[in-house]
Formats: sequence, C-alpha cells, structure tokens
Amino acid sequence: MDEALLRSLTPSVLGILVRRGADFAAAEDAVQDALVEAVRVWPADPPRDPKGWLVTVAWRRFLDATRSEAARRRREDLVDEEPEPGPAPAVDDTLQLYFLCAHPSLTASSAVALTLRAVGGLTTRQIARAYLVPEATMAQRISRAKRTVSGVRLDRPGDVATVLRVLYLVFNEGYSGDIDLAAEAIRLTRQLAATIDHPEVAGLLALMLLHHARRAARTAPDGSLVPLAEQDRGRWDTGAITEGVEILQAALARDRLGEFQAQAAIAALHADAPTAEETDWVQIVEWYDELALLTDSPVVRLNRAVAVGEADGPRAGLAALAALNDSLPRHTAVAAYLHERDGDLATAARLYAEAARKAPNLAERDHLTRQAARLNARGRG
Repeated sequence: MDEALLRSLTPSVLGILVRRGADFAAAEDAVQDALVEAVRVWPADPPRDPKGWLVTVAWRRFLDATRSEAARRRREDLVDEEPEPGPAPAVDDTLQLYFLCAHPSLTASSAVALTLRAVGGLTTRQIARAYLVPEATMAQRISRAKRTVSGVRLDRPGDVATVLRVLYLVFNEGYSGDIDLAAEAIRLTRQLAATIDHPEVAGLLALMLLHHARRAARTAPDGSLVPLAEQDRGRWDTGAITEGVEILQAALARDRLGEFQAQAAIAALHADAPTAEETDWVQIVEWYDELALLTDSPVVRLNRAVAVGEADGPRAGLAALAALNDSLPRHTAVAAYLHERDGDLATAARLYAEAARKAPNLAERDHLTRQAARLNARGRG
C-alpha cells in the first residue's frame, strides 16, 4: 500500500466532490471512507486509475449517506446526476481546498487541523497524537471546522497569505508523536508550490527547507537544546540547504519581496557561513530591516536587536532592545545574552534565571537554567 500516494490524492478527490455539489463535511467523511476502503482493497487488487477509483467510491459513499437524510428532494437530484465510472477529470481543485481550509472564519488551530485532515490526508488519531491532545478533542475541533466551512462558496480568489500562515504554524509544531509535522508542512507546501506560481509560496518552502536542514544539530544526545552558534555544521543537511537557496534565489529574482522570502534570506545567510564567527551579521541586519518594513512585527525587531548586537557590538544591541516592550516573549533571554556579551555576567545570570521562569517549554527552560548556572559558577570562581 502506497500511503504517500493516497495522501497526495486526498485533496483533489475531495475537491472534485465539493465541485459536484457535495457539502464539505459530508464530502470529507465520504473521502475518508474511500481511503479506508482503499487500504482494505488495493493491496490485493490495485486499480489502474487510483484517483478515479477513489472519486467513484467516495461519491457513492456520499450518495449513500445523503439518501438517508432529510432534504431528500435536493439529494435525489444529486443521485440522478451521478456520473458514469471512468477516469477522473484533470481539473485540480487542490488550491481551492487550501483556501477553504484556511478560511478567515476559522481559528488558527481549527484551520491547521482541517488542513492536515482534508489536504494532508492524516487521520484524526494521527493529528491528535501530533498535537498531544485526546482524539475526541481533535475530532470535535475538526467537526466544528467542517461545519463552519460547509456551504462556503469559493467564487473569489482565496487569500494566499492566510494559507501560508497556516502551513507555517504546522511547520513550527515540529515533531511529536508518530507524525513529523515539519516534514508534513514541507510536503504540503511543495504541493501548493506545484499548484500556484507565487514568490511567497516559494519563499516559505525555501524557509522551511533551510530551517529543517539544521534539525539534526539542534539537540544534544541528552535532548538539550544546542544554540545555533554551537551547532555541529557538519550535521546540517547540505542537500536541503542547496535546494532552499536555489528556490529562494528564483523567488527573489522576481522582485516581489515578501516576509517569507526575507526570513528565508536570513536563514540562507546563516546556512552559508562555514562557522558562526564567519556569519555575515551586517547583511542579516539589513534583511531584518526589510522584514521590519514588511511586517512591523515587534518579534522581528527583537531578533534584529540580537543581529545588531553581533554586527555592531552588544551595547548597540542593548540600545536596540531598549526601544522594545520588555513583555515581549524571549525579551529577557535576549537581554541576558547581550549583557553576557558585554561582560556583565551578574546581570546576565539574573536575567537568564528570570527568562527560564518565563520559558514557553521545558527544553528552553532547561537551556536557560543551565546558562544561568554556568555564569553563576564563573562568578564564584
């Protein structure tokens, strides 16, 4: 059984059912039923046209379900319109499905879950395990999302930016359970890039590849975080870096800069440096300036302060940091790092300990606690 093939066909099969007039929620249930049937039947009797087979089975499951519901007259019309079995149409509705799953009426968490289910072809159990929540909780979330978008007509172009934000949310969940969400986000973004010619889609794909290339070096054998400057660059995936840089260069050449392209350019500069000391921090600051103009994001300005501290010295970085609200996530950790670079170890140790108490996850808390302990030990020595 080729599970990757099934998952790649899922969005186009679902899109065909919706275009034929099926309600989204009912169509999605029917497609899932067809996928289950494929897992049962295909190993012994693989179809010549897998997509056509799935469309036929899903449509019949949809009709079986609609016959038993209340609005019989409309549904009987759909029964009369059942097409003859045969090759599936070549029209690709995948892009419309991305827009539907990232609809503005959905919360971010619901849009992510629905995208993984409807476009990614993951089961509710797999998604629940990836997000470390009970399966029943995830099932409710997906059901609410399907009800929200049922009946939505996509008769106008969707918002590519919203789709990209949803995919980036998936990517940033990383890895947990038996589903690698970072890899899944890359797969889905590749699929989107094959469907729509858009420089920001290419920019996001490049950014994902460049970040993912460093994954093996981000943690030590004991699971602790390894900062970028201390990572073994020999463990970085050079193939992913090369592909990401090539995709980014092609996108930048179109002269339609967006935030994901700018972020990817920063990631590419890190990837291009043979050692941490050889990083082109001046150019990174310039890219952060571009990114700040595009997003006006305080988080971007926080990261820019770190880059300024590397390019122009820690006091310049602290001056840039002073202009930002100290309630920003990781503000205290950045302040600790810059004070350490400036030689004020006592202040840095205190701030590392404070940042550890505010850390959003256990791995980051442990890393910051170790930093505070390291400086306190140096102070006692």
